[in-house]
Amino acid sequence: MTYTELKKQTNVGWNTWNVLNVLSYSHLPEGFTINLCIKEYSDNAMLRESLVGRQNIFPGVRSYDGSCTQMNLKYRGLELDVRTVVDNDEQMVILTPLKTGNYRKPTLVIEACLMWGKEGSVYKKNGKLGAECNGRQFEVYTTAPTVEAQHTYSLSPYIAVTLDAPMVVSTRPCSVAEAEDLYAKAVTKLEAENRVFGKHAEAYSAMKTCLAWDTIYECEHDRICSPVCRTWCVSSGGYVLFDWDTYFAAMLASLESRELALLNAIAITDEVTPDGFVPNYGTAHNGKSFDRTQPPVGSFACLEIYKKYPEKWFVEHVFPILLGWNRWFEGHRMTDEGYLCWGSEPNRGQGHDWQGAAYESGLDNSPMFDGIPFDTDRHIMLLADVGLMGLYVMDCRCLAELARIVGNEEVIPELEARKAKVEAALMTLWDEDFGLFLNKDLRDGSLSRRISPTNFYALNADCVTEEQKRRMMDEHFYNPDEFWGEFIMPTIARNDPAYPDQDYWRGRIWAPTNFLAYAAMKYAGLKKECADLAAKSEALILKEWRLHGHVHENYSGDDGMGCGVDNSDKFYHWGGLLAYMAIDNEG
Repeated sequence: MTYTELKKQTNVGWNTWNVLNVLSYSHLPEGFTINLCIKEYSDNAMLRESLVGRQNIFPGVRSYDGSCTQMNLKYRGLELDVRTVVDNDEQMVILTPLKTGNYRKPTLVIEACLMWGKEGSVYKKNGKLGAECNGRQFEVYTTAPTVEAQHTYSLSPYIAVTLDAPMVVSTRPCSVAEAEDLYAKAVTKLEAENRVFGKHAEAYSAMKTCLAWDTIYECEHDRICSPVCRTWCVSSGGYVLFDWDTYFAAMLASLESRELALLNAIAITDEVTPDGFVPNYGTAHNGKSFDRTQPPVGSFACLEIYKKYPEKWFVEHVFPILLGWNRWFEGHRMTDEGYLCWGSEPNRGQGHDWQGAAYESGLDNSPMFDGIPFDTDRHIMLLADVGLMGLYVMDCRCLAELARIVGNEEVIPELEARKAKVEAALMTLWDEDFGLFLNKDLRDGSLSRRISPTNFYALNADCVTEEQKRRMMDEHFYNPDEFWGEFIMPTIARNDPAYPDQDYWRGRIWAPTNFLAYAAMKYAGLKKECADLAAKSEALILKEWRLHGHVHENYSGDDGMGCGVDNSDKFYHWGGLLAYMAIDNEG
């Protein structure tokens, strides 16, 4: 198997992976697409792009391959239930109006088009809609009678029907009853897949649903991948993959989908910059953060995926890049003493400032960085960061394991030497009075007591003593003035003056910091603490999921809600890490 073969294998069949429109159904590799638009007459509005996160769209169940989906749409006076099912490579879309308004029944415009510059032709002949592309013939059918509709702004062949009763749009003749039966069977299969996770099935369903809806076909590199959400892709000109976000997406997918796990892990790794690091982001048109990277979690994620799907070709593909990334950190973010700091390079006019370094940490506005200057000569924030050092130790350890898998043992001494150097530096950051490893201001050598879950990443180091582990847990993790409580863990301690801000990384709860603290605790053998953190995290994701069907980017440290702020996306896949911990803790 190769990456090219994997992409060819998965870029086949019907899907709803069009970034712009979740009412758009495309067939790969031909690119033939059925695009559904809605004409609403109270103010003659035309809905051409139905986008999760923009309109009032409420995503329901979805399989990873898009063969079974459900969502609700609210638009002006219309409320619409949309269900889809694929049967023998034929697409069925069941549309059921729940409310149609009082002015005039809306019109459904069914367009035929070709996506992504694919070759072929679409047509409307004798009232029939279809296409010929790549040697295949497609036709579009509907159970509703067609009507005349000229003012649709459509630029491709279309037919129109009135949205006043349940109907089916399909690629073979299919009645509403038949489509309903096919959909019911597909949902039964989907629910059975979720029940595999036992008492965590509901949390798993939340995680899977979000990740599946965030998965798209990315045409520039001809690949399936999972951006954090669709709205970010639109504003990025086609797609955007964030660094640690996408590695986490690969891990989430690995619970069920080998293909999606491998595709995501390779997709973000292949965004590597010419300087040798995996960037903060990669976007359409070769857009990248050439000045900065993000937390080095790639080797950990790839190793976890390999443990479930032991395919050597995959490790052979990612290992050279991951090793180069590790070396880049040593050359650009490590001090002579072995401390690691977040930074931003003077590259292509991007960043090279405090904010660029903060973005590199992933904790964009963390209070831990308040008042810490940026050194423009060394290109780093002048703070030895415990979290980064703990993750780098983990990176060295995981890379050594990956090196053994690919038979590259000669690099292991190099990795072990870097690991030992950082561990030795990390031990100097222990505050005996406070009972925790603390960030160090490199200007005066003072240790900072502005703490977050990242301080627990130090548990990745083999030199942490049992007494230190115990004090970290008893005096800080279980301390209700800092991290413990009904909803955990806030991204700054509750007794920090910035905690009441509850603004992004200033006090809100984020799934990735919970997860990385959990992973460090697991490595350190802290079984009770892992179980407690996993249980609290699962309860957190289920609260808003049960209320609104949301999986949030971040949550309030006070009431556990994701809604109520403008900077917490409602369908952001790494929120699923809150469920992943609970499943992982069950083994």
